[in-house]
Amino acid sequence: MPASFAIRPASLADIDLIARHRAEMFTEMRLLPSQLRSDLVSRTLDYLGQAIPAGEYVGWMASAVDRPDVVVAGAGVQRRRILPHPLIVDERPSVAHGHQAIVLNVFTERSWRRRGLAAMLMHHVIDWARSSNIETLVLHASDDGRPLYEKLGFTQTSEMRYGRSLQESDIRNQDSGLV
Repeated sequence: MPASFAIRPASLADIDLIARHRAEMFTEMRLLPSQLRSDLVSRTLDYLGQAIPAGEYVGWMASAVDRPDVVVAGAGVQRRRILPHPLIVDERPSVAHGHQAIVLNVFTERSWRRRGLAAMLMHHVIDWARSSNIETLVLHASDDGRPLYEKLGFTQTSEMRYGRSLQESDIRNQDSGLV
Protein backbone atom coordinates (compact mmCIF):
# COMPACT_ATOMS: atom_id res chain seq x y z
CA MET A 1 0.00 0.00 0.00
CA PRO A 2 1.46 3.42 -0.95
CA ALA A 3 2.52 5.71 1.86
CA SER A 4 0.53 8.84 2.64
CA PHE A 5 2.53 12.02 2.84
CA ALA A 6 2.32 15.18 4.89
CA ILE A 7 3.69 18.51 3.75
CA ARG A 8 4.65 21.24 6.17
CA PRO A 9 6.32 24.65 5.83
CA ALA A 10 10.10 24.71 5.99
CA SER A 11 11.70 26.44 8.96
CA LEU A 12 15.16 27.44 10.11
CA ALA A 13 15.46 23.96 11.63
CA ASP A 14 15.43 22.56 8.06
CA ILE A 15 18.25 24.59 6.54
CA ASP A 16 20.88 21.83 6.83
CA LEU A 17 18.60 19.44 4.96
CA ILE A 18 17.62 22.03 2.34
CA ALA A 19 21.30 22.79 1.72
CA ARG A 20 22.09 19.07 1.36
CA HIS A 21 19.14 18.58 -1.01
CA ARG A 22 20.36 21.54 -3.08
CA ALA A 23 23.88 20.13 -3.33
CA GLU A 24 22.59 16.66 -4.23
CA MET A 25 20.27 18.11 -6.87
CA PHE A 26 23.12 19.98 -8.58
CA THR A 27 25.42 16.96 -8.25
CA GLU A 28 22.85 14.71 -9.95
CA MET A 29 22.50 17.28 -12.74
CA ARG A 30 26.31 17.16 -13.13
CA LEU A 31 26.56 20.89 -12.40
CA LEU A 32 28.40 20.73 -9.08
CA PRO A 33 31.96 19.39 -9.00
CA SER A 34 32.69 17.57 -5.75
CA GLN A 35 35.36 20.11 -4.74
CA LEU A 36 32.70 22.88 -4.68
CA ARG A 37 30.07 20.99 -2.66
CA SER A 38 31.06 22.28 0.79
CA ASP A 39 31.23 25.87 -0.50
CA LEU A 40 27.74 25.61 -1.99
CA VAL A 41 26.34 24.10 1.21
CA SER A 42 27.98 26.78 3.38
CA ARG A 43 26.73 29.64 1.21
CA THR A 44 23.24 28.10 1.08
CA LEU A 45 23.14 27.87 4.89
CA ASP A 46 24.15 31.53 5.18
CA TYR A 47 21.51 32.59 2.66
CA LEU A 48 18.68 30.53 4.16
CA GLY A 49 19.51 31.72 7.68
CA GLN A 50 18.61 35.23 6.56
CA ALA A 51 16.07 34.60 3.78
CA ILE A 52 13.66 32.30 5.64
CA PRO A 53 12.99 34.75 8.51
CA ALA A 54 12.70 37.61 6.00
CA GLY A 55 10.15 35.70 3.88
CA GLU A 56 12.42 35.89 0.84
CA TYR A 57 12.68 32.08 0.78
CA VAL A 58 9.58 29.98 1.41
CA GLY A 59 9.81 26.20 1.44
CA TRP A 60 7.90 23.01 2.07
CA MET A 61 9.08 19.67 3.42
CA ALA A 62 7.42 16.29 2.83
CA SER A 63 7.48 13.23 5.05
CA ALA A 64 5.54 9.99 5.28
CA VAL A 65 2.56 10.42 7.61
CA ASP A 66 3.77 7.53 9.76
CA ARG A 67 7.31 9.05 9.97
CA PRO A 68 6.86 12.84 10.33
CA ASP A 69 10.42 13.15 11.68
CA VAL A 70 11.96 11.90 8.42
CA VAL A 71 11.83 14.44 5.59
CA VAL A 72 11.97 12.69 2.21
CA ALA A 73 11.44 15.60 -0.18
CA GLY A 74 11.31 19.35 -0.35
CA ALA A 75 10.73 22.36 -2.57
CA GLY A 76 11.08 26.08 -2.19
CA VAL A 77 10.64 29.44 -3.83
CA GLN A 78 12.62 32.64 -3.76
CA ARG A 79 10.41 35.71 -3.86
CA ARG A 80 11.76 38.50 -6.00
CA ARG A 81 10.60 41.82 -7.32
CA ILE A 82 11.20 42.51 -11.01
CA LEU A 83 10.23 45.34 -13.33
CA PRO A 84 6.66 45.46 -14.65
CA HIS A 85 6.43 43.54 -17.91
CA PRO A 86 3.93 42.31 -20.50
CA LEU A 87 2.26 39.09 -19.44
CA ILE A 88 0.03 36.75 -21.39
CA VAL A 89 -1.86 34.20 -19.33
CA ASP A 90 -4.55 32.00 -20.88
CA GLU A 91 -4.20 34.11 -24.06
CA ARG A 92 -5.13 37.30 -22.15
CA PRO A 93 -2.53 40.08 -22.29
CA SER A 94 -1.87 42.26 -19.26
CA VAL A 95 0.96 44.11 -17.53
CA ALA A 96 2.47 42.36 -14.54
CA HIS A 97 3.52 44.54 -11.62
CA GLY A 98 6.65 42.46 -11.10
CA HIS A 99 5.83 40.06 -8.25
CA GLN A 100 7.71 36.91 -9.18
CA ALA A 101 8.93 33.75 -7.51
CA ILE A 102 11.48 31.29 -8.79
CA VAL A 103 10.99 27.66 -7.83
CA LEU A 104 14.12 26.12 -6.31
CA ASN A 105 15.34 23.01 -4.57
CA VAL A 106 12.70 20.55 -5.76
CA PHE A 107 14.31 17.35 -4.56
CA THR A 108 13.19 13.87 -3.50
CA GLU A 109 15.44 11.40 -1.70
CA ARG A 110 16.38 8.63 -4.14
CA SER A 111 14.51 5.81 -2.37
CA TRP A 112 11.28 7.86 -2.29
CA ARG A 113 11.13 8.85 -5.96
CA ARG A 114 8.31 8.02 -8.38
CA ARG A 115 5.63 8.29 -5.70
CA GLY A 116 4.22 11.69 -6.66
CA LEU A 117 6.07 13.75 -4.05
CA ALA A 118 7.46 16.34 -6.47
CA ALA A 119 3.99 16.83 -7.98
CA MET A 120 2.46 17.15 -4.50
CA LEU A 121 5.07 19.73 -3.49
CA MET A 122 4.63 21.66 -6.74
CA HIS A 123 0.88 21.87 -6.12
CA HIS A 124 1.71 23.48 -2.76
CA VAL A 125 4.06 25.90 -4.52
CA ILE A 126 1.41 26.84 -7.10
CA ASP A 127 -1.29 27.24 -4.43
CA TRP A 128 1.06 29.43 -2.37
CA ALA A 129 1.86 31.58 -5.43
CA ARG A 130 -1.85 32.09 -6.13
CA SER A 131 -2.52 33.18 -2.56
CA SER A 132 0.61 35.37 -2.29
CA ASN A 133 0.02 37.86 -5.10
CA ILE A 134 2.72 36.23 -7.25
CA GLU A 135 2.17 37.08 -10.91
CA THR A 136 4.83 34.92 -12.52
CA LEU A 137 6.29 31.66 -11.32
CA VAL A 138 9.47 30.51 -13.04
CA LEU A 139 11.94 27.67 -12.70
CA HIS A 140 14.93 26.04 -14.31
CA ALA A 141 14.03 22.44 -15.11
CA SER A 142 16.32 19.45 -15.13
CA ASP A 143 15.78 16.95 -17.92
CA ASP A 144 14.13 14.59 -15.40
CA GLY A 145 11.84 17.30 -14.03
CA ARG A 146 10.73 18.86 -17.32
CA PRO A 147 7.82 16.43 -18.03
CA LEU A 148 6.30 17.07 -14.60
CA TYR A 149 6.58 20.84 -14.92
CA GLU A 150 5.05 20.79 -18.40
CA LYS A 151 2.17 18.65 -17.12
CA LEU A 152 1.58 21.24 -14.39
CA GLY A 153 1.38 24.07 -16.95
CA PHE A 154 4.92 25.45 -17.11
CA THR A 155 6.09 26.41 -20.60
CA GLN A 156 9.49 27.05 -22.10
CA THR A 157 10.46 30.70 -22.53
CA SER A 158 13.10 32.68 -24.36
CA GLU A 159 15.37 33.10 -21.33
CA MET A 160 19.09 32.84 -21.92
CA ARG A 161 22.00 32.98 -19.47
CA TYR A 162 25.29 34.82 -19.95
CA GLY A 163 27.93 32.09 -20.09
CA ARG A 164 31.06 34.07 -19.35
CA SER A 165 32.50 35.35 -16.09
CA LEU A 166 31.25 38.66 -14.74
CA GLN A 167 34.20 38.95 -12.36
CA GLU A 168 36.52 41.83 -13.24
CA SER A 169 39.73 39.75 -13.02
CA ASP A 170 38.28 37.08 -15.33
CA ILE A 171 37.10 39.72 -17.83
CA ARG A 172 40.60 41.21 -18.06
CA ASN A 173 42.01 37.72 -18.72
CA GLN A 174 39.33 37.05 -21.39
CA ASP A 175 40.18 40.33 -23.13
CA SER A 176 43.90 39.52 -23.14
CA GLY A 177 43.30 35.98 -24.42
CA LEU A 178 44.63 34.33 -21.24
CA VAL A 179 41.44 32.41 -20.43
